[in-house]
Amino acid sequence: MKHRVRIDMSFDSETDAKSLMDFARGLISKAENIKEDKPEAEISFCDYHLCFHDEQTNRPCEPIEKVEIRKIQAIPIER
Repeated sequence: MKHRVRIDMSFDSETDAKSLMDFARGLISKAENIKEDKPEAEISFCDYHLCFHDEQTNRPCEPIEKVEIRKIQAIPIER
């Protein structure tokens, strides 16, 4: 069993958004994935983007930063 937290919060302030990302980034070393090496893997991540869904003219979100916590590294196959 894992204790899992999912947070999706919108802020008017860039400072507040960056503060939450910084806090989450500080916990990366403690975060774990579920079955990372299996097809049904659940990968821990932090995602920061600009969202324009509150504007009159909708447009796609603009990614700023996404951090995936990967503890198992892929090993390239030499040919």
